[in-house]
Amino acid sequence: MRISAPGLPFIDWLVKDTGRGKLSVFADLSTPDGRAALQRLIADADVFLQAFRPGSLADRGFGPSEVAALRPGIVYGSLSAYGDLGPWASRRGFDSLVQTATGFNAAEALAAGVKGPKELPCQALDHATGYLLAFGVLMARIRQASEGGSWLVRVSLAATGRWIWTFGRLENGFSCALPSREDVADLLEESRSPFGLMCGVRHTARLSATPAAWMRPAVPLGTDPPVWPSLGEVSRR
Repeated sequence: MRISAPGLPFIDWLVKDTGRGKLSVFADLSTPDGRAALQRLIADADVFLQAFRPGSLADRGFGPSEVAALRPGIVYGSLSAYGDLGPWASRRGFDSLVQTATGFNAAEALAAGVKGPKELPCQALDHATGYLLAFGVLMARIRQASEGGSWLVRVSLAATGRWIWTFGRLENGFSCALPSREDVADLLEESRSPFGLMCGVRHTARLSATPAAWMRPAVPLGTDPPVWPSLGEVSRR
């Protein structure tokens, strides 16, 4: 379930690209009703994920300690730009800004022989940090099964960038051609959604007996009510 609020900015194509398989609800934390709605959702949740700067949700009563008090045994996943410690901890940021701050844009420009900063060919920090957060949450759930307790998993774009730097750089990397649409055609699928017919990358898992897929299409923000669906509603979808 993705939770947003009517007044928050959003990028339209990202909502469409990352919305498959998710309910989409509004819970405005600047209002008593919105805070109460989020509290009710947390009370029945197993995992809570947030990607605001450190302290932002804590100021609204939804930091790790507060969420664990609402739902003992929850796994709280927190993603930030620059981490929870240090002079930049309170700074807002996203992939492109952190690429610049950690030297990737300068290195790309040098390798490409161009002036000024040059971005990576993909949002590598976003994707890699998301994968690491998902892995951390899974490991927390595994340890929780034998140790119990509530768990906090923290990752940051800057720390991921530092880790990626340790792999070094591929020589003559720019000589590798980018894949064409034909090259990845077998990885794509079409699906119906409220936005119309959409084409996206299919699920990576290929299972014969229980094919993996997204049961829900991407939907506009705030489409669903802020309640968990019953098991019957889930199976019908």
